[in-house]
This record gives sequence, C-alpha cells and structure tokens, in this order.
Amino acid sequence: MKIFKKSLLSVAAVALLVTANPVYAKTPANMLVIANRIDDITTLDPAQSFEFAGSDLIRNVYGKLVNFDPADLSKGYGPDLAESWTVSEDGKTITFKMRPGVKFHSGNPVTAKDAVFSLQRAVKLNKTPAFILTQFGFSVENADQAIKLIDDMTFSITTDEKYATSFVMNCLTSTIGGIVDSKTVLAHEKDGDMGNDWLKTNSAGSGAYTLVNWKPNESYSLKANPDFYLGAPKMEKVIVRHIMESATQRLLLEKGDIDLARNLNPQDITAIKKKSDLAVYDDLRGRIMYISMNQKDPNLAKPKVVKALKYLIDYEGMQDSFLKGQYKVHQAFLPRTYLGEIDDKPYNFDVAKGKALLKEAGVADGFELKINVREAQERIEIAQSIQNTFGQAGIKVSLEVGTGKQTLAVYRAREHQIYVGAWGPDYPDPNTNAGTFAYNPDNSDEIKATGLLAYRNAWFIPEMSKATKAAVKEGDRDKRAAMYQAIQREHQERAPFAIMFQKVEQTGMRANVKGLNTGGAITAVSYWPITK
Repeated sequence: MKIFKKSLLSVAAVALLVTANPVYAKTPANMLVIANRIDDITTLDPAQSFEFAGSDLIRNVYGKLVNFDPADLSKGYGPDLAESWTVSEDGKTITFKMRPGVKFHSGNPVTAKDAVFSLQRAVKLNKTPAFILTQFGFSVENADQAIKLIDDMTFSITTDEKYATSFVMNCLTSTIGGIVDSKTVLAHEKDGDMGNDWLKTNSAGSGAYTLVNWKPNESYSLKANPDFYLGAPKMEKVIVRHIMESATQRLLLEKGDIDLARNLNPQDITAIKKKSDLAVYDDLRGRIMYISMNQKDPNLAKPKVVKALKYLIDYEGMQDSFLKGQYKVHQAFLPRTYLGEIDDKPYNFDVAKGKALLKEAGVADGFELKINVREAQERIEIAQSIQNTFGQAGIKVSLEVGTGKQTLAVYRAREHQIYVGAWGPDYPDPNTNAGTFAYNPDNSDEIKATGLLAYRNAWFIPEMSKATKAAVKEGDRDKRAAMYQAIQREHQERAPFAIMFQKVEQTGMRANVKGLNTGGAITAVSYWPITK
C-alpha cells in the first residue's frame, strides 16, 4: 500500500508541475519519451519476466532465435539470431544455425553456446514462464540432453513428441526465448543462481537497445546499440516513465514533455484527436475480455442457463459506450490475427430469448448470482452492465470487487460463481489460448491446474481436450487452422465462457512520431524502427 500511495503522490506532483508551467516543452530529436504503466515489472531476466511492461523492455534489449519483423507482423516469425534451421524426418529435432557476426552489448560474439545456455537456463530456473518450454518435454533432468551444442554456431533441440514446427517456433518468440550472453551472466552468478539475481536489474542481450537503468515504479531508460545487426536505431535514448493517470499522460503529451502516451481512456483519446499536432495509433492487441461460469454451481451447470446468460449481455452497447474505441466485440477464444481465428458472433443482447431459455432450464423466476471482479475501471463497468441486463431477466446480481490478487485467489480456488476476466496470450500460437480455454482432461480438485481456465471453471472436457492436443501436433498449416476453427465453434456453443471483447490499444503520440508498432496481437512494442 505504501508504493501505491507514493505513486499517486508522484502523479499528482507531475500534474501540478504540468499545469503550473505553461512553457511549451519538446523532447530532444534523438530521444523517445514514453508514459506508460510499468508498475508490473518485477524482473528484467527474460527467463523470469512474465508481465506486459517487462515484455516491452525485453523485446528491445534481447535478440531471439526467431522473431517478428515490426514492419510486417503478418509475415509471422522469421530468422533473428538463428539464420536458418532444419527439422528431422520424425519432426522432433530442430537444428539451428546461428547468424554469424552478431555481438552482445558486451562485445562478446553471439554463438550457439549462448543459445544452448539460455534455453537450458530457462528450463532449469523453472520460473513462472518456464511452461512455455517445458510443454515440449524439456525438464531440469533432461535439459542437457534435449538441448545440445553441435559446434560453435550450431545446436539442436529435441522435443518429447512431434509438434507442429510453427508451434515450437512461435513459443521461441516469447520473452523467455531471449538469448543471454553466457559469459557475462555466469560472471555474475551467485550460489548457483545462473545470474538470476543480477539479471533482475541488469541486461546481457544483443538487441537494438541496452539497459541504462530501471527504477521500479518510476522509470527505465535504454540507450541505442550502435552495433545492432539490423542497424543502429535513430532514437539514441528511450525513456519510459511510470504515469498511472490518463489525464496526466494527456497533459504531458499536449505539452510536448513526452512523445507517446500508452494508457489513455476514451475521453482523453477523443480530445487528442482534435489537436493537429497530436495523433492516435490504434492497434488490435491479443487481450480477450470474458466472463466465466463455475460448473460447480447447480444453476450455472445447466446448459440452457449458460446459453441464456450469453444472450443477456449487451455486447454492442458496451462496445459503443464506455469501451468505445478500446474494445471490439469478439466472441471466440482465439484473438483476431491468430492462426485459426474466426469472426463468428452467434450471440446478441436478446432478453426475450434469455428469459425463454431460463424457463426451459426450470429457473423462470431467476436466481441470485455473485460476480467477482477486479477493481479496474473497465472491468467494473462491464460487471455493472451485466448486473443490469441480467436483472432484466430476473437474475439478481451482487458484485464483489477486489484487488487482482484477491479476485484471482477466489478464481483459482474455483470458489466463484461468475468471474469477469481478461486473458492475454503467453506466446503467439493458437495453443496459448486453446490450451487453457479448451483443455481440461482431469477435473479433480487435487490436481489444482490453476493455469487452465477450463479447470478453474470445473468444466470437464476430455474429448475437446483430445482435439486441442491433436491440433498442436498437426504439421499442415491449413489443417491445423481448420482444427482450431472447429474447436472454437463447439466452444461457442457449449462452453461456460461468454467471450465478449478483444482489446484495441490506442496510443496517443506527437504527430512527428513515425514507425510505431506496439506489437499487434502477437508480440510487444518495437522501439528501434521509430523516428521523429
């Protein structure tokens, strides 16, 4: 709570300075200054970082084996530190050739040894994002055998089963795929931690930028890497300031004290659009907003009640009012732009249909429900809208508002009735969402599979789980896409999830900023192509 109070005081102080000083400011031509909420950053180690703001920083500091070109994200992953790769006949071994001539920020060459060290290290540290790699059968016990050095510029990884190559590669583009400088990291090892403590506040990458400093809940700054293999960035310095309030971000942007404002509400976006020296960048991101219905509840376990509730949500009304411009109606668990995406919208707000389904389910007089919701403005507004529209069909809803930690604890314990949730992909492959919304082969309380959303809602789906598992092994791209489309349509029909919206990130910026790409639905922001 002390940190929260301090951040509010800092915001107030900034706002006071901005309003008290009418002098027009201007950021230097070679510097990019950004306002963003970065209080979620807990570490800068790519093997441990698992937060939105942290992934932005790591994308710009670390190279990966394969990566996305910000000039055209639609191309999918392509070579980065790995120049090429081959796949064995059985589909289980991928052999990578490293790109020659690339250097880490330390001046050390990037070699296959560094790639092997980085992947083995991520598995052995076994921090929160380790599942992205361990789902391929890598473990602390077998990492040295499954991830093998062949020569200075060649290495291989061998998975436990044959998976779609695109599935493996997409996972390697995630934050945990950042390749670290093994010599530098091991030089800072303490008590066998493989440099984990040092990397929390330092960097050892080969990316477009190197870390200057990070001040938690305040700012971080980066400086350009003149030896970046794609060319030195035009912005020689990047400063990201932690500014919580939309109004304060807007004021700083209007004054010219910052170049980008990344957390503006719809009202401030509307105001910015009226100014000729400012602009707005819209980007369809991967975050999905949904409600889920616990199948342990006797009323919510009735299929017709689940379907009725899906018809008692005012999707378009919310989209066109308090979510205007920042969320679009979307009713499938895969975000738009993902392999296998569908744009089907089978549900609309229809009170009469909802009432009819409730009557068929034997609850024509309605019942009482509690909705657990995090204390975030748009989520509370969504819950209030649902409270109103459910009420029109006789369902009495109470809201239980709590911190993210509190609401997640209830959700993970499967003690909720209805939960208002947001889910962002962990890696840019369809399995990242299929594997949680449509996978739950064991519903027993003892296993505590809290990472699976189907499990959190006690939705036991052995057959759909088999279909989801089969999709990660299909090597034909078109067939794989069709499998996910089929799973999503079945999911829309009977899942205890009402998926409602996909996030549109609106970034306010000075009109002279060019080349911004915040990452679409598949990756994080890229600073290196930006010019002013």
